[in-house]
Amino acid sequence: MSFSTFLNAKKKEVELPDFEGALMADTHAHLDMLEDPARALARSGLAHLGLVVTVASVHENARTICDSLEGWRQSARAMLDAAGFVDIEVPEMRVIVGGHPQDASKMTDEGRALIREVARDKRVVGIGETGLDYFYETSPRAVQKVQFAEELALADELDIVACLHIRDAHDDALEVLRSTGMPRAGAILHCYNMGPETLAPFLELGCMVSFAGPLTFRKAHDVREAAALVPHERLLTETDCPFMAPEPCRGQTNEPAYTAFTAGMLAEATGLSLRECAEVTYSNARKLFGCDK
Repeated sequence: MSFSTFLNAKKKEVELPDFEGALMADTHAHLDMLEDPARALARSGLAHLGLVVTVASVHENARTICDSLEGWRQSARAMLDAAGFVDIEVPEMRVIVGGHPQDASKMTDEGRALIREVARDKRVVGIGETGLDYFYETSPRAVQKVQFAEELALADELDIVACLHIRDAHDDALEVLRSTGMPRAGAILHCYNMGPETLAPFLELGCMVSFAGPLTFRKAHDVREAAALVPHERLLTETDCPFMAPEPCRGQTNEPAYTAFTAGMLAEATGLSLRECAEVTYSNARKLFGCDK
């Protein structure tokens, strides 16, 4: 496959939507899970991404992730130059750090201290992904709730965003959010894939809402209905790569460049033009994460 070629699920070349040069943001990626993070960053530059936010787990890579960013950036720059794309920029990178709810039982005082330590880096812009996950229940629900409340409080203390992972637990998550309080810097309902009714109380609390591949799935009419209800100033795009690649690439390894396909569907769902959707979601991401401070 050519460096600049994008393939659909049938391994045929597919063109990215035309956003007329407007930049986009992938606000939730797992770059370290990709086979070649630098290559993915270079390709995301070709797809006109200006910002990629990657997630670091306190149980896996929190100590090393920030140190990896510059090496990935330099390698991506070299790849673009070697391929003749000297005018394409490598996206800016930021980091979200925390403990996934599935791993709540693993959290220790040392882990909590590590999150604080890593969060001192100016490139760390959020706590997470934090929340509740009742699908697998690898950690008891009560333990997940305690960790969720702790990390919401930490985000508020550090004045950075909380990135919320909520699966099959929206009612309990609302209870924790209401009792603990929303962080001053806000909270992102990450990878939203439910309908309007579930979304409504989170909008009332002031959450940002980030859409990923599920928005594009053919039967996800309720997700698109929900997207239409989100105020434009609270819309975000993401990939959650390497998981859940959007149509028309569903079934392949996801990567930040595929934000373009989700943004294309988000434009359709919200009535924005492609360019408007890119500009709105990119501006929202930069403002939310304080990229221009």
